[in-house]
Amino acid sequence: MGQELIKGRNAPPRPYRVTSFDVAAEAGVSQSTVSRALAGDPVVSEATRLRVAEAARKLNYHIDENAARLRTGRTGTLAVVLICRPGENRKDVNPFYFSLLGSICAAASNRGHETLVSFQDTAENLSGRYEEQRKADGLIVIGTTENREAWAYFQEIAGSGANVVCWGAPWDDLPWVRSDNETGARIAVEHLIARGYRRIACIASETSPQRQFKERYDAYLACMAEAGLEPHLVPIEKGLPRDEQGRRATRALITSGWEFDAIFAVCDEIALGVLEALHEADIDVPDKVGLVGFDGLRAGAHVTPALTTIEPDFQAAGSILVNKLLAMVAGEEYEILRAPVRLLERGSTRK
Repeated sequence: MGQELIKGRNAPPRPYRVTSFDVAAEAGVSQSTVSRALAGDPVVSEATRLRVAEAARKLNYHIDENAARLRTGRTGTLAVVLICRPGENRKDVNPFYFSLLGSICAAASNRGHETLVSFQDTAENLSGRYEEQRKADGLIVIGTTENREAWAYFQEIAGSGANVVCWGAPWDDLPWVRSDNETGARIAVEHLIARGYRRIACIASETSPQRQFKERYDAYLACMAEAGLEPHLVPIEKGLPRDEQGRRATRALITSGWEFDAIFAVCDEIALGVLEALHEADIDVPDKVGLVGFDGLRAGAHVTPALTTIEPDFQAAGSILVNKLLAMVAGEEYEILRAPVRLLERGSTRK
């Protein structure tokens, strides 16, 4: 008995487990503020969040994620589906969506969430019931709007009450986020006009399921009218790769006899095809014809001449999508719907 007491008295003490209350005392804030700060809640100021993070680091405090998920009923994961064209090789997916996907994953991580990514295209692999299956707290859908079957499927998922946010959705009854297409198109056309171009054609579509194409074309029309210039639409052919659409539209423009000295292409992949067709026709870019695209693809920096383009703020786009989805999960409003854009002036327009 005595020996047992001695052993107990000499046994090493159990290590003290640091709690969120200890972190709160160290940071000089309330325990609830600690919880919000470490969860990435935007209501907590950046200065407070950094103070709490430093206190947690100093005390070697780590969130018990399993306990947090049990308390909140949340998974801490966001699902992201990238819709492809049926049968499309994944390496051929528009690079724009890979840039957007990366920004979404980074934004989710900044908000303390993991991401579950899936590429989907046909009925055989369409799957969006992540919340029902307790795999994710909500879903972000991006990708081509040409695949109407897939979009109709996710429209049904959203209609069932699931938390779904989409980039560039073909229908406005889906919660959507898009680039500031009107501002971007205006910047593109005004840039061409400022560089001395006057006969500016637009390669676009008024009927494409890509809603952003119509928005960009409408802004082009308005800008040309305000400048007293004649607009000219060169429609793209449906069902073709974007670069081939650009090549064919440019050849049609050349043979039409309409005199032009600049082209605004409503996406960079189309613009890259335009540039190839202009080279084939021995038309100098930018002296004879100026060219501006839209999307800010990195490939545009590596052609000759490098492509002047309108670039969405991908970091902002990812944050808007994630913040909108998490606000939806929390039953809150989130009003920002447009990602800001900027002009990347390169060699395909005059200096």
